[in-house]
Amino acid sequence: MLSKSLSDLELVRRYTQGEEHAFEVLLHRHKRKVWSHIFLMVRDREITEDLFQEAFIKVVNHLKEGKYNEEGKFLAWVMRIAHNLVIDHFRRNKKMPMVRSNGEYDVFATHAQPEKNVEERLVNLQVDEDVRRLITKLPPEQREVVMMRTYLGMSFKEIAEHTDVSINTALGRMRYALINMRKMVKQHGLQLERA
Repeated sequence: MLSKSLSDLELVRRYTQGEEHAFEVLLHRHKRKVWSHIFLMVRDREITEDLFQEAFIKVVNHLKEGKYNEEGKFLAWVMRIAHNLVIDHFRRNKKMPMVRSNGEYDVFATHAQPEKNVEERLVNLQVDEDVRRLITKLPPEQREVVMMRTYLGMSFKEIAEHTDVSINTALGRMRYALINMRKMVKQHGLQLERA
């Protein structure tokens, strides 16, 4: 029986050396977080199960092919694989997840309005793309809170419950995410004003 106190890095190393049980420990350790992350975006249990399995098949294949080299960041790597599979799923099905509007965020702000001219619509699409790119550069905990809040319209209470942290921690992560995004906007000289 492998010790549950072994690090992800050690478990990956043991798995790649032939200890199959090491992967079971990794899977058991991270399955709830990965499954929840997928479910929050697709909101369908069956699709979540399919994407979850596909994600871990990809993980196994990458590990067996020796393509994993992100030492100490196993969970972030798996979450990125799962996230990309969700994006691929929506592209294939040409639909995006349902989002609730609230006082701070208007879901319709991200959609091109027919009365806008082509240039204005292109500006808005570029702003949306720049914001998405900035979000992907945030640390995983901050990125998770921003996506849940912005794209899924979750309350900070819901976010706190889902991520097993206090509401203050969830609020703090959002605050730091916004600070980091503002820094990145300045660094890259981005203009994020919608037309």
